[in-house]
Amino acid sequence: MATAQMEIATPIYASILCCECGVPMQAPNAINTCATCLASSADITKGISTEATLHQCRGCQRWHKDAGKWVSCGLESRELMALCLDHVSGLKRKNQDVRLVDAAWIWTEPHSMRLKVRLTVQRQVQGTILQQSFVVVYIVRNQQCIECQSAFRQGSWKSLVQVRQRVSHKRTFLYLEQLILKNEAHRGCLNVETFRDGMDFYFPDKGKAARFISWLESVCPVKIKTSKKLISTDDKSNTANYKFTTYVEICPLCKDDLVYLPVKLARTLGNIARLVLVKNISNLIHLIDPLTGQVASMSSEQFWREPLVPIITAARSRMTRYVVLGKEAIMIRENASKRKASRKQRSRLASLALAREEDLGVNDKQYNNAHSHVGYLCKSGDVCLGYDLTETRFVDEAVESLQSDGVLPDVIVVRKLYGAAAAGEANPSKQRAWKLQRLAVEQADEGNGGKKRSKVPTDDMDEEDFMQEIEADKEMRLNVNLYKSDKKAIVEDNDENEDEDDEDDQQIKLEELLDALALDKGPDLEDKEMATADDAGMTFMEGEMAAKAGIAYIPREDARTLRDRDVATVAAELKDDISL
Repeated sequence: MATAQMEIATPIYASILCCECGVPMQAPNAINTCATCLASSADITKGISTEATLHQCRGCQRWHKDAGKWVSCGLESRELMALCLDHVSGLKRKNQDVRLVDAAWIWTEPHSMRLKVRLTVQRQVQGTILQQSFVVVYIVRNQQCIECQSAFRQGSWKSLVQVRQRVSHKRTFLYLEQLILKNEAHRGCLNVETFRDGMDFYFPDKGKAARFISWLESVCPVKIKTSKKLISTDDKSNTANYKFTTYVEICPLCKDDLVYLPVKLARTLGNIARLVLVKNISNLIHLIDPLTGQVASMSSEQFWREPLVPIITAARSRMTRYVVLGKEAIMIRENASKRKASRKQRSRLASLALAREEDLGVNDKQYNNAHSHVGYLCKSGDVCLGYDLTETRFVDEAVESLQSDGVLPDVIVVRKLYGAAAAGEANPSKQRAWKLQRLAVEQADEGNGGKKRSKVPTDDMDEEDFMQEIEADKEMRLNVNLYKSDKKAIVEDNDENEDEDDEDDQQIKLEELLDALALDKGPDLEDKEMATADDAGMTFMEGEMAAKAGIAYIPREDARTLRDRDVATVAAELKDDISL
């Protein structure tokens, strides 16, 4: 059966000449102009603005979006490109069939307060698809956001968070400060004040304060009390203005404190020994038996149900410097709880032979068979800190009776010292190859007749003790950002002693340090210095952020010869709008 083939007749247009160039056209349009002449005479960017204004807050570096909203956008980022496109009038008209097919950043002078974007649009004119590129210039103006305006007004805070800890040192708040900086938990805070026993955080609304309190509960055991004060009220509209105050008390136990647990609590915690050290503090209190290496964790509810008081606090005055004369690995088969010891416990326990540093050259008194959970880190000649229980007088009668019966060990080693601290230099902080960023705080008045609290020598001692804790605890450094300093004496001798220090996994390595942060001029730069630093960083990172965001970038050499508006060209097909 033969298949019938149907032929579709194609329309045949009369060939006419272009009214401008005289070129024959097979498919004439309404204005009798060829595609080339149409592209050279048409301007498809008509009605689209080539200048716009962006407002940036100088204080927090955020950009104004709309309706009082401020967003954080990095330079050359997709978020900033989307914000720039929203400020171009005439680009998204409903009655205008203009399609945005490409957008690229253009290099600008760092101090010009200008942003330039090269846009490429398409539009169909008389059946011909035309494409044209042009440059849009954005003028950056400074304008304070609502939060920064509130920071400059007196009494503008709505919620106050008072964080306190009843101890004699500030090491806990130094660690809390580093946690805040790493997690940016202080975002939205108007002001931070420091006291002898705590810190105050001022927030513009209750929601931001509640978010900060929730974060505090996730990093340390706390007890919270909330109160509010009536400021004003409107009986007609039935509204009231309150100021909220939240008191947050951190548990008084700190890292390296020596604790004697009650019998019932020790059984609850896996039948651990009653004499334990506080290993570290998170949302749980982590304890470790210094003689066997057994670990346990106590929840915040367990602590506040029956608060514990350490028998020895981890203060510099309570610790003694010891020199390691020798060590011998020990192997235990079971813990105090009669459970089988883990492989990690068995490999890290060691019996140390110690001598007090002050006794060297004076007498031959030694402390042999001092079991320690950090014994695997030590070798002959190392210096460590510990508690001398032979000359300590305890308040707890149960502990005092154990001491008189000779049950307590003579020495409990707390941690090993590194670098200049082990050498006993006067100012070890100047010899360290790393630094810490500090939070911008104000010293609060504490009944000094309106005078700010000055820095006391104990603050420097607490900072040095905190530095030593960071040097000796790798897990603690995971929550802290360490930055390279300008010291040349970086930890390079690790390679020389690699075979000798093979088991020491707590020492700071070079790869743990971060760079690209200037810490020599105080915690925060002034506005002028900040702008200079940002500009220098933008010049150094030219085009790199745009490449990461997948946006085209026109470098400096090409930007100088770039035209503000190109001539329209004929496109082969109509593309879809770009999406950011």
